[in-house]
Amino acid sequence: MAKMPAPHQISRVARPRLYEQLVEQIMEYIGAAQLGPGDTLPAERELAERLGVSRATLAQALVALEVLGVIDVQHGTGAVLVYRPNVPSVIKGLREHRSRLPEIVEARSTLEVKLAELAAARRSKDDMVAIDKALDAMAEEVASGAKGARGDELFHQAVTAAAHSAVLAQLMTFIAGMILETRLESLGQPGRPEQSLASHRKIADAIREQDSAAAAAAMLEHIDLVSDVALLKNE
Repeated sequence: MAKMPAPHQISRVARPRLYEQLVEQIMEYIGAAQLGPGDTLPAERELAERLGVSRATLAQALVALEVLGVIDVQHGTGAVLVYRPNVPSVIKGLREHRSRLPEIVEARSTLEVKLAELAAARRSKDDMVAIDKALDAMAEEVASGAKGARGDELFHQAVTAAAHSAVLAQLMTFIAGMILETRLESLGQPGRPEQSLASHRKIADAIREQDSAAAAAAMLEHIDLVSDVALLKNE
């Protein structure tokens, strides 16, 4: 009688993640509709109905495509197609992006917590002016219904400058492109722009009071917040 293979010799076929399935559907729709660079995708409500998913689920898939540079989600305009890659390359990029996220978060936790601590100890009046301007810029964006990505970027740049550490600033410049991935991913979560802005204000208050321990703790709390994204959760 032939022997049955040992259980450990049989491997399960991985089930595609919901993200991958939906991204593939969106790309197939783009192809079927013959959309090209510069064309606008249907409004989220209409596209969600066509794909048979909730708007919240669709929004997360669009964020993933925005991170990959396939679309540009513009406030008041919608999702504009930047280029039309083939489906396998998009799925490959999505998987690579997902695998990078934990390490990007790890790098941010290491660098930005220290930068906040140093900023509280070394900041000047001009540094605080720059930090407050960044907060105002993000508040205006969020109030208008936008994600606040530009204000978010300005805030972290202002904190970095306030730390007066050339080497740490260079390291932040080096990973700026990767941080952009986490920024877009995070600010695409429902309610996240408002939460992130409140978190920024807490960091700024600690820097203003020159409380290094509080600034470091607030920044760590902020990084924990922004790393909570749907793409890293089990589906």
